[in-house]
Formats: sequence, structure tokens, C-alpha cells
Amino acid sequence: MSAEEESRLRLSDAERQEAIDALGEHFQTGRLDMAEYGERTAQVTAARLRSELRPLFDDLPEPKPSVLREQQPQRDYRMPRQEPAARQEPYPRQPAQVSRRTVGDAVAAAAIPIAVIVAVVLFFTVAKVWMVFMLPVLVGMFLGAWRDGGNRRGCGRRFR
Repeated sequence: MSAEEESRLRLSDAERQEAIDALGEHFQTGRLDMAEYGERTAQVTAARLRSELRPLFDDLPEPKPSVLREQQPQRDYRMPRQEPAARQEPYPRQPAQVSRRTVGDAVAAAAIPIAVIVAVVLFFTVAKVWMVFMLPVLVGMFLGAWRDGGNRRGCGRRFR
């Protein structure tokens, strides 16, 4: 809509109230005296078209009613359409690593939890002695020595 067509539009009650509120702010800051404020608010209430408000605010800075502000052209805030990028892998694919777990590792992984369960069952059924809880420790020590073949230099080999 052109500016000329905009100025011929009729005012709504809300737009009139907004203009009166803007005049009230100018009155509070001392830009208008009581007589000017009364005269201009009377003209606002009698105004029918937007163009009738313009002379009332020509000599005043902001705030002005929104109907008198310069209308910015509507901007399109949508993202521009882009073609999807070619799919790239985040890192080059490598063949799956085969588990290097030996039979001894698998036996140790299963034997120690079983030894804990056996120790608890023995404690509550047969022997009410705390020494049965040494069973998982002894099993772990035995399996550790068995996996290394008695070779002490193998200790800590996984962390080097």
C-alpha cells in the first residue's frame, strides 16, 4: 500500500488512544503545556483519518503513534533455501576391531563373579566365617598367575 493510500485509512479507537498516550508523554516531559495538550487531544478524538494525526505530531520527537511511523517494508526472515550438502562421514570407516580377549581373559571374567556368589552362599549356609570372602580374591590371584603363565613381567602390559 502506498503512503497516500495509508493516510486515507480510517483510525481505530485503539490508534486514537495510542496517539493520546503519546501526547500524554510529551505533556509529562514538558514539551506541551496544558492548553496545547487539551487542544491536541481534542483534535485526536475528532480525527477520522490517519492523515489528520500527522500535523499534531510534526513538531514533536518520538514517541509517536505507530500509525505515523514510517512503515518498513516487510522483510522475509525465512532462511534461504539451500541444497543439502553431500553426506560426509565424520571419520573414515575402519573395519571393526576383533576382540583380542583370550580364553584366559574370558575365564577370569566369568570366574570371579561366580566366586563372589559362591562365597556369599557358603557364608549364609555352611560356614559362618568371614574367611569365605577370601575365595574371590584367591580365585583372582590364581587366574592372574595362570593367564600370565607365571611370568611376572606381564604385569601391567595392557597399560603400556
